[in-house]
Amino acid sequence: MRHRIKGKKLNRTASHRAALMNALAASVLKHKRIKTTEAKAKEARKHIEAIITKARKNDLHSKRQVMSAVKDKEIVKELFSEIVPKIGDRNGGYTRVIKLGNRIGDAAGMAILELVDYNDVINAKAEEQKEKREARKAKKEAEKKKETPEVPVGEVTTEKNK
Repeated sequence: MRHRIKGKKLNRTASHRAALMNALAASVLKHKRIKTTEAKAKEARKHIEAIITKARKNDLHSKRQVMSAVKDKEIVKELFSEIVPKIGDRNGGYTRVIKLGNRIGDAAGMAILELVDYNDVINAKAEEQKEKREARKAKKEAEKKKETPEVPVGEVTTEKNK
């Protein structure tokens, strides 16, 4: 029976599991979106939501509690200055888990764990990357056209024709 047992073990020791959850939380707060397994995403969601709920108080004690979980000062500054004002008015549900399907190698269920109100940030980055790809592609096509001379259709070039 699993009475009064919270969370999944994820086949790790307690210290390894705590370090994993802290690392996943730091990654989500830094990048706003990460790709991981479904089980890790669901467990990390609980951990991240607790951190954001503590950060909503915005006092010294809550800052120290958050710093004990997230070791990077820059991420903590960003959490208190940008993330909490943007999503702090919600009553929970700060993160979203999107299932992706199974991983090829071991058939583990994969998922994206993201902060809810940061879709515009992710979409802006994706648009920038798409524009860069299109610019590189256009540049490559222009270079390719310069290299190959155009031959009219039906005309064969030989040494005599030149």
